[in-house]
Amino acid sequence: MYLTPEIKQSIFAKYGTSATDTGSPESQIALFTYRINYLTEHLRKHKKDKSTERALVMLVGKRKKLLNYLKDVDIERYRKIINELNIRK
Repeated sequence: MYLTPEIKQSIFAKYGTSATDTGSPESQIALFTYRINYLTEHLRKHKKDKSTERALVMLVGKRKKLLNYLKDVDIERYRKIINELNIRK
């Protein structure tokens, strides 16, 4: 499996306030970015996998909503997470 509990904990520890911080927008955006990158690589190999393509589009939408929320709440945290994850906006 590509997303083990250890990988999740390391993502949450790096971008959240602690290893168990699953609710902060930064940690959720980082987790979505990890999943988006994995699904993008999967779709490069399997071009006709439409269910994965739909899941990817939905994840990108969720991440965009969280980024918009974070931008409205605290622009500095938004800029920091954009720079750390190398996300284009």
